[in-house]
Amino acid sequence: MIDQFGRRVEYLRVSVTDKCNLRCIYCMPLEGLTWLKRDELLNYEEIETIVRTMAGMGLRRVRITGGEPLIRRDLPDLIRKISAIPEIEDLSLSTNAVLLADQAQDLRDAGIQRLNISLDSLQQDRVDEIARRPGSFPKIFEGLEAAERVGFAPIKVNVVLIRGRNDDEIEDFARITKERPWHVRFIEMMPTGSNLDLSANSFISCQEALTRVRAIDQLEPVDGPFGNGPADYYRFPDAPGTVGVITPMSHNYCHRCNRMRLTAAGQLRPCLFGEIETNLRDHLRAGRDLRPLIEETLQIKPERHYLVQGSEIGSGGLVALSQTGG
Repeated sequence: MIDQFGRRVEYLRVSVTDKCNLRCIYCMPLEGLTWLKRDELLNYEEIETIVRTMAGMGLRRVRITGGEPLIRRDLPDLIRKISAIPEIEDLSLSTNAVLLADQAQDLRDAGIQRLNISLDSLQQDRVDEIARRPGSFPKIFEGLEAAERVGFAPIKVNVVLIRGRNDDEIEDFARITKERPWHVRFIEMMPTGSNLDLSANSFISCQEALTRVRAIDQLEPVDGPFGNGPADYYRFPDAPGTVGVITPMSHNYCHRCNRMRLTAAGQLRPCLFGEIETNLRDHLRAGRDLRPLIEETLQIKPERHYLVQGSEIGSGGLVALSQTGG
């Protein structure tokens, strides 16, 4: 699948639910959103059909997302369906890990190969403050321990940088990579309708984070762990893990975008931000061929996003990142 700008698209992020058990301050309003009704959600057979169709067109990698995907019942059933598609070479999952401890082994047995885990602080009170769901901290670390125990590798830990909330922990996160095989990725905050004040006043660039990390020890650029994303990676001497940066605001990386997104409601989005989406769900339920719609969406994939820090400009009207699977 090649778009109009010559980019090969072989990666699909599949949202299985719009709901989440956390209310992270940069992602979702405290009161939540108007949730999708059950009949609006794609069922697992429909997701499988879409993925199988795209696999026949060149799709090779799939990531399961949400909301929080682990709140969707019987998720390993979907994982097994997708992992059985011959063309799919890589199947991964993003989670906040609150529910991971009890599901890690089943997910790995079903076919999940890699995990991305969100963790925005190493301090319990801060996790409670950022996630706005007290009691999450010990469950997240139980999930991380379970992920290591059942053999998930690499484990990528995503840290959204928030000035005044977790920026004094940048060095602490980086030092973890000297001791554990974690791949800590610092992510610049992206503006949506629900976080405009925060993104305007609490933004930190990854360049600032790297400057501080380099003061700890020598830091060399490396290829980093296998994956599909836009992170640039660095490593301390002889460290088992890496430090990564994802820079959607300070350094646009859209020229190497290789992905599209399927929302829980069956909308195919060629860009996380922007107003373009194609309703695959209704066409699928009407028995129509999805290939022409997928090809059309691929050819209108925008060249780049046009986000402006602290503004709704370029956000495509998104209130929360959870609406599209992040």
